[in-house]
Amino acid sequence: MDEKIFKREELKKRVQALKMAGKKIVFTNGCFDLLHIGHVRYLAAAKAEGDVLVVGINSDRSVRRIKGPSRPVVPENERAEVLASLSCVDFVTLFDEPDPVVTIRSLMPDVLVKGADWAEDAIAGREVVEAKGGCVVRIPLTQGASTTRIVERILAIHSSRPPC
Repeated sequence: MDEKIFKREELKKRVQALKMAGKKIVFTNGCFDLLHIGHVRYLAAAKAEGDVLVVGINSDRSVRRIKGPSRPVVPENERAEVLASLSCVDFVTLFDEPDPVVTIRSLMPDVLVKGADWAEDAIAGREVVEAKGGCVVRIPLTQGASTTRIVERILAIHSSRPPC
C-alpha cells in the first residue's frame, strides 16, 4: 500500500501529471480514525465524482488539536495504510495543519468533497478550488455511523463489566 501514500510535494508532481493526462482529480480529507461503514460509503461516493481520489489525513498532532488528547485511537501511519488499501482510494497524504488548505492549494483538485454535515461556506479550501473553476460536492452521511459513537459504545461496554 506504500505505493499510494505520498508526502505532499511528491504527490503534487503525480497529480500534475495526471491532470496533464486529462484526469479529473477529487480531493477529500478527514481524520479517518476508526474506519467504519460511513467512511467507506463516503469515499466510494467521492471517487464517483472523478477519475482519481486523493485523501488527505490529519496527522496525529492535528487530530489531537481538533478532537482532544485521547485521539486519535489509531496512529497516522496505520490510518494511512488502511485507507490506501481501499480500491476507491488512489492516493493518501498526511497533513499536520488543522485544516487541509495548504494541501488543497498544492494539489489544486478539480473537485473538493466533504460530508453534508459541513455547511458549504465552512468547507476549508472551497474558495481555492472554486477560484480555479473547480467545484465542491457535499455527500450525505450514513446515519448513525461515527467514530465517536463507536468509541462511546466500546467504553460503555467495558465500563459496565466487572473486572476479572
